[in-house]
Amino acid sequence: MNKISRHPLSSLGYQFIDPKYLPEGADEYYLRNKQNRTKTLFRNLSASELEQLVRNHNQADNWNNILVSDAFNPDLVKNCKFFGLIRIGKLEPFFLEYHNLRMPVGLYNSTIISCDIGDNVVIDNVNYLSHYILGDEVVLVNVNEMSTTSHAKFGNGIVKEGESEDVRIWLELCNENGGRKVAPFSGMLPGDAWMWSRYRTDERFQSKLLSFTQNEFDVKRGYYGKVGDRCIIKNTLIIKDVWIGSDAYIKGANKLKNLTIHSTADASTQVGEGCELVNGIVSEGCTLFYGVKAVRFLMAAQSQLKYGARLINSYLGSNATISCCEVLNSLIFPSHEQHHNNSFLCAALVQGQSNMAAGATVGSNHNSRGADGEIIAGRGFWPGLCVSLKHNSRLATFTIVAKGDYPAELDIPIPFSLLSNDVTHDELIVMPAYWFQYNLYALSRNAWKYKARDKRIEKFQRLEFDFLAPDSMVEVLNSITVLEELCGKAFFAKHPTGQEESNQSIKQKEKNCFLQRIH
Repeated sequence: MNKISRHPLSSLGYQFIDPKYLPEGADEYYLRNKQNRTKTLFRNLSASELEQLVRNHNQADNWNNILVSDAFNPDLVKNCKFFGLIRIGKLEPFFLEYHNLRMPVGLYNSTIISCDIGDNVVIDNVNYLSHYILGDEVVLVNVNEMSTTSHAKFGNGIVKEGESEDVRIWLELCNENGGRKVAPFSGMLPGDAWMWSRYRTDERFQSKLLSFTQNEFDVKRGYYGKVGDRCIIKNTLIIKDVWIGSDAYIKGANKLKNLTIHSTADASTQVGEGCELVNGIVSEGCTLFYGVKAVRFLMAAQSQLKYGARLINSYLGSNATISCCEVLNSLIFPSHEQHHNNSFLCAALVQGQSNMAAGATVGSNHNSRGADGEIIAGRGFWPGLCVSLKHNSRLATFTIVAKGDYPAELDIPIPFSLLSNDVTHDELIVMPAYWFQYNLYALSRNAWKYKARDKRIEKFQRLEFDFLAPDSMVEVLNSITVLEELCGKAFFAKHPTGQEESNQSIKQKEKNCFLQRIH
């Protein structure tokens, strides 16, 4: 049975913060006043302004709690209901236009509860607007519900005062069993998530990371939601506990809940039709549209989700694009591309500059009953058409996987390799240095292509796109030892000596063969 409680109508818009969480001597607006940085001086309504507001079919529980600027125009407020403390900036008689949407400045046909409203704002047909601070020239049109709770965390993995630990939001990265979960926070880099998801046995280290995250944010109750200057929000159903930066464009979203949506004048973020986003952080310059579903997620700067993509319990690095497909429990470094609705990525660490082809299924645990399998793919990972990779597998940098079903786990330490499954001979074929022999142009092109596609405005972290970077070259050096041993074993298998060879003699034989070839 739904528990519906009744309260006096006179309390609507008040007691936002439970009195037991108020500091001594503070009122329920002390955090709101701290958040609202406007320099506007507010005053009470004049008698003529009040008369005009009533004539325009407006209602308020207490007209003394409607505060306005000196440039307030009561003719631009019609058919609205006000509850709690309302502060309204200047309203001037002109209209705002954005993408052919032309709306007159003012407040119309809306219910507004305890909000601060910036200069020349448009609010029209907002059925329920509660506890928000709106910047200047914000446009809210046809919004069903937009509210903030006193314990809003805006997508960050923290707990507020008086809350139990079980309400903390975690991202269960890299495997499906939650063994590498991290608490997300605004500004989290992929390296932060990687470091947190590793070293799980170091309890002191793990505890410190959680402490750093918790202490980064104020745990007091009573923060309002914010909408930055020049934001456009139209034809949207539910917005709850969402902090929105300036210049964001939100149109036709179904549900936005417990989010931080970063956006700036230079890197606007867009959320489009049919999107449902819950418990996440969206960085500046991102685009999400056409039926995207994302739950417990973090999107780094300039990344994209499109065309019904699903992103769940995952971190998506900057300059990455995911379309149509499903990504679960994954940590994805920058510049990842995945465009096809029949590709699937699960329980994986993908270290960037990666591209998943149509039909690729990376991260299947159906080769065992284990729920905590993982795939680790180095930078430049490229699974081809209809590739199926199983847990647990580990692949070196710039590994390209040819079409096929790989029924067993893989551990490939040799970078720049082509993998193929020879079903006829029941063999796994590893071709070292494939890229250098047959497609060096692609390596060179990708190095400058990804650099050119790095659209981040503020580059807090340098991204290395060169294929001869330290990560790949260390693997090259390590793989030489592997190749020495394999070649030596192959020689003695073809030319047996009748006695067991030591590892040293095997490696030395390979070196001798190599020297003979180059001379």
